[in-house]
Amino acid sequence: MIISKTPLRMSFVGGGSDLPVFYRTYGGAVVSTAINKFVYVTVNQKFDERIRVSYSKTEEARTVNHIKHPLVREAMKMLSITGGVEITSIADIPAKGSGLGSSSAFTVGLLHALHAYACRYASAEQLARESCEIEIDQCGEPIGKQDQFAAAFGGFNFIEFYPDDSVSVEPIICKRETLRQLQENTLVFYTGITRSASALLKTQREVVASEKAKQKTLRRMVELARQLKAELQKNNVDAFGEIIHENWELKRGLTSAVSSKAIDDWYAAGRKAGATGGKLLGAGSGGFLMFYAPRERHDAIARALNGLRRMDFAFEPQGSKIIFVHD
Repeated sequence: MIISKTPLRMSFVGGGSDLPVFYRTYGGAVVSTAINKFVYVTVNQKFDERIRVSYSKTEEARTVNHIKHPLVREAMKMLSITGGVEITSIADIPAKGSGLGSSSAFTVGLLHALHAYACRYASAEQLARESCEIEIDQCGEPIGKQDQFAAAFGGFNFIEFYPDDSVSVEPIICKRETLRQLQENTLVFYTGITRSASALLKTQREVVASEKAKQKTLRRMVELARQLKAELQKNNVDAFGEIIHENWELKRGLTSAVSSKAIDDWYAAGRKAGATGGKLLGAGSGGFLMFYAPRERHDAIARALNGLRRMDFAFEPQGSKIIFVHD
């Protein structure tokens, strides 16, 4: 049996610039961190040559081509694993529509476990690249590349996307106290709203491809990612809230589907209660709502968002890893 453990992520600034329709012309960049919420994938040898896949559903398949779960099917094809395996997955948070990159974390973790099952080493860069190939190229998901690299590498990073499709992951170098303050000042709430990230990103991709104004918006968001990186390297945590607030206002302007009246009301209530900035995590329209505020304002913000469940978390320095191997 093999078990992989892969972190989810929080993206702060630049989300959307990792879509190929944008970065292949202008280049993209995001600032994000892995967090200590995980997706676990197990791969175990099966007694017979059939395939069993267990997630929110359970599948029994005779061959790889009969697997309905597209990520599992394409990952097994890529790694030439033909059968005789049982694959299961569990996650620390709702698996769909969370805005924390759970789908890509699953793909990275699945590939990691399958590579280990086949007695092969896979680097973080390989896992991220193969995950992008499966999700974007093979399964046709209209998503970007940031989630795969955040899950594979872990840590608090500036991730850059180049027009030639290459990606660089640069840890943001700052004092330990700076990261500690960022973590302590950040609070996250679950809206209870789930949505399809693919549908939202498809709409965003279409407007970015056709409207110069939207391209200009994303270029400003990339500038903000570079600005945030520079401020954090100078250990200026006070700039964090203002930058993510501007980024959220820009993102809301990309399409009307990014936010909603309920989300706007929650965000306004959080700001009124003392948050200097915040954003909806992920593609938009639901999932988790994040705020940045001095710790002494956290209780007031929680009261203002009465009814929303708060999520405790910490920044996670490590990316996907194999945590159990048993012959």
